[in-house]
Amino acid sequence: MEGAFLNSGASVDKGENARLSSFIGAIAIADMVKTTLGPKGMDKILQRVSEGDQSVSVTNDGATILRSIMLDNAAAKVLVDIARVQDDEVGDGTTSVAVFCGELLREAEKLVNERIHPQTIAAGWRIARNIAKKALEESAVDNSSDEKLFRMDLLRIAKTTLSSKLLTHEKEYFANLAVDAVMRLKGSSNLDHIQILKKPGGQLKDSYLEDGFLLDKQIGVGQPKRIEKAKILIANTSMDTDKIKIYGSRVKVDSMSKVAEIEEAEKDKMRQKCEKIIAHGANVFINRQLIYNLPESIFAERGIMAIEHADFDGVERLAAVTGGEVASTFDHPELVTLGECDVVEEIMIGEDKVIRLGGCKSGEACTIVLRGASSHLLDEAERSLHDALCVLQATVKEPRRIFGGGCSEIFMAQAIDREVENTPGKKAIAMAAFATALRQMPAIIADNGGYDSAELVTQLRAKHAAGGSTWGLDMYEGKIA
Repeated sequence: MEGAFLNSGASVDKGENARLSSFIGAIAIADMVKTTLGPKGMDKILQRVSEGDQSVSVTNDGATILRSIMLDNAAAKVLVDIARVQDDEVGDGTTSVAVFCGELLREAEKLVNERIHPQTIAAGWRIARNIAKKALEESAVDNSSDEKLFRMDLLRIAKTTLSSKLLTHEKEYFANLAVDAVMRLKGSSNLDHIQILKKPGGQLKDSYLEDGFLLDKQIGVGQPKRIEKAKILIANTSMDTDKIKIYGSRVKVDSMSKVAEIEEAEKDKMRQKCEKIIAHGANVFINRQLIYNLPESIFAERGIMAIEHADFDGVERLAAVTGGEVASTFDHPELVTLGECDVVEEIMIGEDKVIRLGGCKSGEACTIVLRGASSHLLDEAERSLHDALCVLQATVKEPRRIFGGGCSEIFMAQAIDREVENTPGKKAIAMAAFATALRQMPAIIADNGGYDSAELVTQLRAKHAAGGSTWGLDMYEGKIA
């Protein structure tokens, strides 16, 4: 009967078939990213399949992998959306979220096969979730009142985040870089003030934190290369000659002198625009669009530094960092707020020239310059560092911390197991399944390290049962610690 109301080629899945396809799709996605979990997780090589772009990227970032795959399974798409939200909200933990959801669904499949109703499973899981959350809150430690201890916490969190990334071999160095950058924000949650600039060449260890803002652009010809106490006018306006911009329009003249008059009128219009810009009292002019030769020469004569083609992100970030506004019209200088910084100068990084804005009005602005042998390496280093910065920023907002290495998962699972004994009915079975899914997380981390997961997880459970609630897995030694 339904076939009469459906488009041709459409199909309906019901009951057992619909449930089975959801389980298979979501578990397959979780299994795909499972091998990237933990400090010994492996990378994936992704290649685009579009005709125009067949670029390759190497990553073990869960969100990047999940974004790259084409899906037609509804449950799998939900799992990808969960990972995407995790990436947007926290910045890291995307793989853990996807794998944990997959393990929960694996347990749910067993329960459904035992004829336990999905509503009963969901009710049991809600109880288990509340118990797990309470256990986490009890085990959390807050050192935000002691600056030295809090910095140590941030360093450890950054090192933990970088342990499973490409930067793991230089994690001490990059953890310090990330913590220094986030501490400069002084509690602000705006990561736009931390710019990451990638420059091929050198080693990863050559990366450094630059105090100020770097713009990967060139200063105009014949203009000053260094200006102190800079007043910056940030603009998004066309600085080419004002041509007739109507498609298909023509201007007919009867002599070459008339052409020269039209060109001179265009130049006059541009000179007037430049005079209006100069009237703002700025000594640095940064434009999002191109600046043609005539305005460039006018600015050079007046000793103004002009920087063209600062892309949209660059302009918006510059406005935030220097405390200025992006202007498009210049008739009312008194209404335009100029940006300020101590110095604007041209510096060299490797073989490239960049423009440095030092001592910006917003003192928290800084740039992390990443060096590396190849573009693939730099892209993955940027993703790794971005995850670390996001996690540190989240920690500054919510300073309570818990223990990693499977410690918290086992702690939550044992809290649920204790409550299972006091819970009547089938909900208790669902709660036990939730605890089993939690215990799978340290097991997967151990498996990825090539260790005996059953042995390590049972040792960890015994240690927690004996009261060692701060014990977890040490993946470098292959033991509990």
